[in-house]
Amino acid sequence: MSGSESTSSGGVFLVSVVGQIEKGHFSNYDNMYCKYAFVYGPDWEIVTGVEEGISQIAQKSQDERQQVVWNFPLDVSFKSTNPHGWPQLIVSVYGLDTFGNDVIRGYGVCHLPVVNGQSSEEMIMFVPESSSTLQKLTSWLTGKRPEYVDARLLARGDGREVTRVRSQGCVWIQFNVVFKDFHHYGFENDNNS
Repeated sequence: MSGSESTSSGGVFLVSVVGQIEKGHFSNYDNMYCKYAFVYGPDWEIVTGVEEGISQIAQKSQDERQQVVWNFPLDVSFKSTNPHGWPQLIVSVYGLDTFGNDVIRGYGVCHLPVVNGQSSEEMIMFVPESSSTLQKLTSWLTGKRPEYVDARLLARGDGREVTRVRSQGCVWIQFNVVFKDFHHYGFENDNNS
């Protein structure tokens, strides 16, 4: 690496992501919306775009697929000097229960792709479960289901091993990723820019 290459980029590489949270499938639920948040390491910074967002409420399609379509845009660019703490996308899907309470329908998390170009992610969603029969009964009577106070916990490993969860639903996400100056630091992916 020559000195002019490292100074021209300001000592950082850039990762730009444009895409969308396309749709979800939750067989027993309807009228849902999603939230997203990016979580990243201390060496990372958002240059443009937004760190979190919330979509519109969408209904299930009336065909056999019964998908909820959001087509909720993602557009963010990061800069970093270190791949440690690679950005993760956390998606939370909410809907109303029979009592009219806003409840979690699923959480999901994935790392942003590490290759240039278009890719898709099928994110299997999950929900936390009560750990005892008494908590399950209380949850059912009050209409308050277990949920995370801060969904960013999902991006960390500590403490997750004690959480009981079950799979529920699926969300499809489309990414278009572009790297700048990634290879100047000796990092390689399939299609360096």
